[in-house]
Amino acid sequence: MVKKFTASQDQLTPDTRFNSILVSKFVNCLMYDGKKSVALGAFYRAMDQIQRQLPDESPLRVFETAVENVKPAIEVRSKRVGGATYQVPTPVNPRRQQALSIRWILEAVRGRKGRPVDRSLADELLAAFRREGIAMTKRENVHRMADANKAFSHFAW
Repeated sequence: MVKKFTASQDQLTPDTRFNSILVSKFVNCLMYDGKKSVALGAFYRAMDQIQRQLPDESPLRVFETAVENVKPAIEVRSKRVGGATYQVPTPVNPRRQQALSIRWILEAVRGRKGRPVDRSLADELLAAFRREGIAMTKRENVHRMADANKAFSHFAW
């Protein structure tokens, strides 16, 4: 049987500070040009800022909750039927949910210009933790689009 995904998920090792696979995956997506130590430093500085802003919460729990809050449950996919293309709402695979969540958070962080990445990352994670912010808006738009096109859900076969 053909494997659908690469072996990168199997080879991923947990980070040293939080011992979390999700943190390693996030840092790998944050990284530019193979500079993992720079990305890791920015992530840990963001976690320190979260710790200062919410002293009673664990920064790892805030991060995991933020990623969980941004995960979309349903999305629209284009389906061509009889010469017409329909936007068909379909449930999202858990692995894709995590990938979209990470991608949207990083897209929101990179969209905030004129500030260091660690500060932007801390702000976006705190906003997602509180169910607000740019990444949550993106998720709500995806859900709204799926809800608007639920009349075409019978094309999802």
